[in-house]
Amino acid sequence: MWKDKHVTFFITGGIAIYKVIDLIRSLQKKGAKVRVAMTKEAMRFVGKATFQTISGHPVQTDLFEQVTSSPVAHVELADWTELAIVAPATANIVGKMANGIADDFVSTTLLAVSTPVFVIPAMNNHMWQNPALQRNLNLLKQDDIQVMPPDDGPLAEGYSGKGRFPDTFAVLNFIETNLLEKNEQLQGLKHKRFLITAGGTRAYIDPVRYISNRSSGKMGYAFAQVARASGAEVTLISTTNQLPVPVGVHLISVETVTEMQQAVQQNFADADILIMAAAVSDYEPVQFVDHKIKKNSKTKQFTLELKETPDILKSLTAQKKKQIVVGFAAETDDLLQNAEAKLASKGADFIIANDVSRGDIGFNVSENAVTILQRQHANITIPKMSKQMIAKKVLEILAKRFS
Repeated sequence: MWKDKHVTFFITGGIAIYKVIDLIRSLQKKGAKVRVAMTKEAMRFVGKATFQTISGHPVQTDLFEQVTSSPVAHVELADWTELAIVAPATANIVGKMANGIADDFVSTTLLAVSTPVFVIPAMNNHMWQNPALQRNLNLLKQDDIQVMPPDDGPLAEGYSGKGRFPDTFAVLNFIETNLLEKNEQLQGLKHKRFLITAGGTRAYIDPVRYISNRSSGKMGYAFAQVARASGAEVTLISTTNQLPVPVGVHLISVETVTEMQQAVQQNFADADILIMAAAVSDYEPVQFVDHKIKKNSKTKQFTLELKETPDILKSLTAQKKKQIVVGFAAETDDLLQNAEAKLASKGADFIIANDVSRGDIGFNVSENAVTILQRQHANITIPKMSKQMIAKKVLEILAKRFS
């Protein structure tokens, strides 16, 4: 979604400006190319040298200063822009945008932008509630400009209220969800019920030790976000509490294989699509010791006897009626051979094979590369890209089943 996307930040004068630095960095990590334009009021909070450094581009603040080779700088920047973010958006810039006023570089450039525009307001709660501001916001929405409501919380004035700039994840989630909602290839998933698992399960040895794996849950959370953005109802069964839950997703927290199995069983009958993205432990201790196991100073050895865990995926495919079931094959060798064997033995409709021996894809990173296997169809290979984009491409294939 963000790879090589041209994103321009239009920064206006508010105390929340410092939060925009983190937002820019986050988009750059996702592969976006960023440029910045600032109002003169914004420079009273943070100088343009800061944004020139992090963006790698000159920052223009005045209509008549010459910081690029283009003779018409505001049109050049508008033409370069594929997505515009106004942040923090003051009441002043909202009023200008709503009424077509172009009296500085930021407002003039925004008037020339013909690509999606997202406005992230931040201001005092009394200003936010002012009828004039609300009228202007409604005008922006009528013009198909996306406005993200501010958060409730502590304000610069020393008290709490609605007007606080949202955190970086929330802003990204708002923008990404809005863009995904416009994806016609995902329309077949609207109102479908998804059941998605994420993270690595824990098999406890004693109260403080367990067997697990390196799964971060990022792949499952990416599926949850994209599915929810497509208009689906999503239940996410997760072993991790380290990732923000996508807006509108129902979370069920679990730790062990048994807990995950119970949660999936309880929700499977109502699901249209099950995506088993969790890395479920294959083995667990035969016996759980209810106290911390101490070192044995005599033998200096400890033998742990293991048994197989329940096969959640196989047990569900035996019960399925109308559901589409998607499983994962996380392998370190013979990737396709092992995935084909899993497709044949598990009864799933799809198996997504991914190589977890590499450090740049798979477990505990933000990118992946997969091969999708399904019966009586050719394999589909998706090259290395963000897990969110992997999820989007997989769900586009699933959406065709419902179209």
